[in-house]
Amino acid sequence: MNKVRIVIFFYLLVPCSYCNVQLNPLFSSGAVLQQGVDIPIWGTAREKEHISIQLDGETVSCVALNGKWMARLKPHKAGGPFVLTVKGENTVVVENICIGEVWFCSGQSNMAFNLGAAANAAEEVPTAHHPFLRMFTVPKKTAVQPMENADGKWVECSPATAAGFSAVAYYFGRDIHKSTGVPVGLIHSSWAGSPAQAWTSLSGLKRDPAFGGYVATAENLMATYPEAAAKYPQQLSDFEEKMRLWDEETGATYKKTIDAWNAENEKNKAEGRVLLPKPVPAVPAPKRPVPPEGNSSDPTTLFNAMVAPIMPYAIKGVIWYQGESNSSKALEYRSLFPRLISDWRQKWGQGEFPFLFVQIAPYREQPPEIRDAQLATLKKVSNTAMVVTTDSGDPANIHPPYKEPVGQRLALAARALAYGERIEFSGPLLKSAEFGSAQAILRFDHIGSGLISKNGDLKGFSISGADKKFLPARAIIIDDAVLVSSEEVKMPVAVRYGWANAPDVNLFNKEGLPASPFQTEVNDVFTDK
Repeated sequence: MNKVRIVIFFYLLVPCSYCNVQLNPLFSSGAVLQQGVDIPIWGTAREKEHISIQLDGETVSCVALNGKWMARLKPHKAGGPFVLTVKGENTVVVENICIGEVWFCSGQSNMAFNLGAAANAAEEVPTAHHPFLRMFTVPKKTAVQPMENADGKWVECSPATAAGFSAVAYYFGRDIHKSTGVPVGLIHSSWAGSPAQAWTSLSGLKRDPAFGGYVATAENLMATYPEAAAKYPQQLSDFEEKMRLWDEETGATYKKTIDAWNAENEKNKAEGRVLLPKPVPAVPAPKRPVPPEGNSSDPTTLFNAMVAPIMPYAIKGVIWYQGESNSSKALEYRSLFPRLISDWRQKWGQGEFPFLFVQIAPYREQPPEIRDAQLATLKKVSNTAMVVTTDSGDPANIHPPYKEPVGQRLALAARALAYGERIEFSGPLLKSAEFGSAQAILRFDHIGSGLISKNGDLKGFSISGADKKFLPARAIIIDDAVLVSSEEVKMPVAVRYGWANAPDVNLFNKEGLPASPFQTEVNDVFTDK
């Protein structure tokens, strides 16, 4: 193992002893740099090479050490396009660089969801002429240790490219560009089905003993990497041969079975019949070997490959849509999600930047506890905002196509928290609950111009006595409060709202923003250690 490490170390050092000046891929044509803050720019070069960097009338210099260099430009105002020139023994010229607002956009499948599949894509994509809205998509990779480069590219938004943008990030960026009038850069880094522990660094996980299991898994991946990497090519070759044989003997027949099943279920759905269970193949397909870098579900692997390479690129803040893959451990998420936020802020070294996240949408297999864990994070972690999606989900679809309200509400939160606009940016959030002999009186923050019941009487409330048996409740709005009661509960002690996998609720403020589901019981488990 020591010999392998020595070879890897030698391989990393030797090329830079003779390499030309190079920029990190983040600083490529079309890039947007953050206005109003010091702008770090970095890359690689020959050892002790003197390098100068020019942008927008400013020149700074530095010296490469250990084959790497970094310089920081002073804060610049929004504008562009500019030319970025880096000179050493060779010269690198990058055109079409803009300065404006930069947001890191991350999470799992609902952040990865493309604009081309969104509900109103047919209307939005053909009109998406936004040359100063640009996206850098981080390639999907895993790694056992933090990587230095993410080999993506910046893409300008146009009708030809918009369909491939993250839908949530697009709608967010579109509205931020409209409200600020400056270029907007979106760095999109997401992976479907990924849990929060995969997006958290090893040192971040180590800060809480409760995550010792995740730490052990990550450290084992590092320790076994050389041996696993040596074995993997043969394992992959064996798998591909087994897969070829399986396709010949079983796969072709199974594909026909699946096609027939899909056709039958489409017919059943149209006629309102019960859907048939998915058939399984007569012989299970071979399993692909686990890569030495680990899977996207393994602790730290996505932080290492898809977040660390972006740091310390100057950003305004983060938008985040994730939680579905942690829903079976909602109590743990009450600590894990805040840990991720504090970890990123510490690693980025840009203070407590705004961290705006989406409460996961109603879905028949997503329990209310995970939304409550997200609400708890909002209450515990400063400079955060949460977008509620109770009115834009689909109980039968974990990937609802209604992404425009999500992006719009994230933009409202950014306009308030990041840009200081005096606007209402959140739906009602429970502030207090008073219990009398026959009813509960609930008061809320973010009532805006007032509370309303959308499309009929209030619904989605339940109430309980000391026995904690929750029963459907009557709820009415009185001024800026909601009164909740039930004839069957004489001495109420607790209230819940929207406490279901797919809540059917309708409490809003007059600004059209929905109230978050909640329970009046308190369960605090996070402390920032």
